[in-house]
Amino acid sequence: MARPITDDDREQVRTLHAQGKSRNDIARTLNRSPSTVSKIAAAFDPPLSFDRAAEVAVATEVRRADLAARRAALALGLQDDAEQLRAQLFAPCTVGEFAGREGEWHTADLDRPRFGDQRQIIGAVQTAVSTSLRLAPAEGGEGAEQVRSMLGALGEALQQAAADDPDDGGADGGVSSARPRRPAPVP
Repeated sequence: MARPITDDDREQVRTLHAQGKSRNDIARTLNRSPSTVSKIAAAFDPPLSFDRAAEVAVATEVRRADLAARRAALALGLQDDAEQLRAQLFAPCTVGEFAGREGEWHTADLDRPRFGDQRQIIGAVQTAVSTSLRLAPAEGGEGAEQVRSMLGALGEALQQAAADDPDDGGADGGVSSARPRRPAPVP
């Protein structure tokens, strides 16, 4: 059988409610069920309310703004990543692979990445830029023009990389028909 509600219970509910305690906090303090605390609160004239909709709305808005700021920071970081990746397109690099009868590791220094590697770099740049734009879409104006300029430059770089295929002067759109070159062994 349920414990009867006492005047002391009523007074404690009023006091704790005035202190801003939630219904569940009051229930734990009094060792009562939340529904009992609700019954006690409803019996007062005027009834005590545990409606926290305004507090929840403010907290939700703060959380939404915080997440928007984090998305914007991540989008900015992805743009930086895209620029760093793009800089690798025509930068000197060292490539390595296993070759020879013994399967030894060989490296070679190149004046820029091979076409296949450049294509992978372009794909990574495209992924970084696209993801950045999904996180923080470009709003018209100067920022949008900068994004269009960057994407245009990326497209031109891809076309240039395809045209610079040393195997055939770009006649096949950058697709090499010859056997892939192996790097020279490094002593």
